[in-house]
Amino acid sequence: MPKATNAASDTPTRRRVLIAGAGLGLTVTACTRDADPPEDARGPGFHGLRQAGVTTPRQATTLLLAYDLDPALRGAAGARALKAVLGTWTHALAETLEADSSRAARLTATLGIGPALPARLGLRGPAALRDLPAFTGDRLEPDRCGGDLLVQLCADTADATEAIAATLTRLAGETLYPRWRQDGFLPPSPDGGTTPRSLLGFKDGPANPTPEECERWVWSGNATYLVVRRVQLRLEDFARLAVRRQEEIIGRDRPTGGPLDSGPSAGGPEDAAPPRSHVRAVSPRLDAGARMLRRGYSYADGPTEQGLLFLAFMRDPALFARVQRRMAAQDDLSGFIEARGSAVAYILPGARAGRPLGAELLD
Repeated sequence: MPKATNAASDTPTRRRVLIAGAGLGLTVTACTRDADPPEDARGPGFHGLRQAGVTTPRQATTLLLAYDLDPALRGAAGARALKAVLGTWTHALAETLEADSSRAARLTATLGIGPALPARLGLRGPAALRDLPAFTGDRLEPDRCGGDLLVQLCADTADATEAIAATLTRLAGETLYPRWRQDGFLPPSPDGGTTPRSLLGFKDGPANPTPEECERWVWSGNATYLVVRRVQLRLEDFARLAVRRQEEIIGRDRPTGGPLDSGPSAGGPEDAAPPRSHVRAVSPRLDAGARMLRRGYSYADGPTEQGLLFLAFMRDPALFARVQRRMAAQDDLSGFIEARGSAVAYILPGARAGRPLGAELLD
């Protein structure tokens, strides 16, 4: 059985070890305004045409689980075994999420498949589902990368995600084996505000797509793609910089999260940002307006193991590859970040009555 990387659950002790600095503009909130899809797209509880946990406003914690299909299971036999697990998972998730009508923990579960799985089952996978290319500056650890199935669990308490994670792993039986896991959280705002800040201290910015833009750039029918990057931050090095230099690297004002230049601007905040700032490098205008929905969290696995759990949903992961290459070439923030884990997944359409998760792929 492959060994899973087990990051401990978020606790107040872990949050106290965090260092205050500046912030990473890639961690921002979900779609602006009321981010939930319309009722005919998702429906109450677990069932719906689309899975929750994409445009859902961020909860306080997340837990990512990656699983691999038993190597002995291939072709039609593998597809049958996986279909049985996904059917069981769908029932368990629906029962758990719909049992509490108050949704006190705001628990969501979002499931996707990795690039290697369709071929292993003899199926034709989605055209845009492929492994990410190698990027300059990455130092990836194989036991924190990839996976045949990826599950994103989010809730306002870590206990809620841990409980359903244990259930899913138990129900997977010998069909799926844990590959890696990573938890994340939203750090509290040090000034008592409602907008979270990243471990480097900047506000998680307002630059995500609107619901209308999500329909164009995030959703492909009722599916989407998720890119995951476990990005270690050089917090102490960044914290030693003068605040003005931190702002120049990020491209935003640290106290407010707004543009550095308070004067009028013809475009977005990137127009007032330094040429090698993060805001400039990730501007959608460099991708013909294409947007990704960033839904990131922070992680802290120890005093020197802290960073960004970058989660972004998009219509085609090729968008992320283009942005990442620009960052390596022209973003001064790249000197303070290092990707240690990476994964990409096709987020399946939602489950409906008589149609469990994965039905479109496996039927």
